[in-house]
Amino acid sequence: MNTSTSRMNADRELREQLQQVGYLADADLATTVWLAGELQRPLLLDGDAGVGKTALATALAQAQGAVLVRLQCFEGLDLAQAAYEWNYGRQLMAIRLHDGQPGTVKESDVFSRDFLLERPLLKAISQDGPCVLLIDEIDRADEAFEAFLLEVLAEYQITVPEIGTLRARHIPRVILTSNGTRELSDALRRRCLYHHLDYPTLAREIAIVKTALPAADTRLVEEAVQFVQRLRHEDLSKIPGIAETLDWVNALHRMHHHTLPEDMAVLLTTLGCLLKTREDRFVLGADRARQLIEGRRTVGVAEKAPANAAAT
Repeated sequence: MNTSTSRMNADRELREQLQQVGYLADADLATTVWLAGELQRPLLLDGDAGVGKTALATALAQAQGAVLVRLQCFEGLDLAQAAYEWNYGRQLMAIRLHDGQPGTVKESDVFSRDFLLERPLLKAISQDGPCVLLIDEIDRADEAFEAFLLEVLAEYQITVPEIGTLRARHIPRVILTSNGTRELSDALRRRCLYHHLDYPTLAREIAIVKTALPAADTRLVEEAVQFVQRLRHEDLSKIPGIAETLDWVNALHRMHHHTLPEDMAVLLTTLGCLLKTREDRFVLGADRARQLIEGRRTVGVAEKAPANAAAT
């Protein structure tokens, strides 16, 4: 078997593993994920919220029987929250236990590995077996945190001044996600493989929903996904992602609908699954919802059905 065939088989095997846990990856994504594993490089995923970036890390951990460690990034994230901090309570207790005993307490007595509290980054490199480290929404963290993260991503190690460098026992699979809140540094990007995740095609999103909700009526799934795909072209502040599509189809299924409701008043009551702001909910009235179901487009304002629509 030549190298090219071996690689293709590995790609296909990875896609099948992900599909078995409910994640449908296309060929490009599967290849990039496979390469990240082979090269032991972090994978940077960017794209709009709701396209399946975080779900990929969860699925990869499930597919490979790995521990999932998640670091949720936010503004002001620091070393103590992301990597480690000292267990001051235990250190103080250890010092008190030495009171009255011969000799003095040495620094090594209270500054050792046993007194470290593991936060996500240290926890990930301390695993003895397979691990997927998800650094979620890295674009929300400060640039200063990015600088610290470079050592972890390049060498899979963390330096603790008091005790030295702690190296990974088992190299974790690292996935970073970004929603584009701010531009990431070139230094961070150079250390990662990169893949942009877009909203899925109609056929792929239908397949995703059918996989996740096999009990839902096929016609309902197809009509709902077509509606959501058209809705994403509207002028919305929060575009619904795959998770919102799944919530909406699940809600309609639980309401015992086998197709999209013909009564627009009923349909509008379910749109809280898709539209998450007051402004977006106001934009989509009954007339516009019906136009989206019928696949008609608008320019500026909702168009009227042509007079000969019935004849055509």
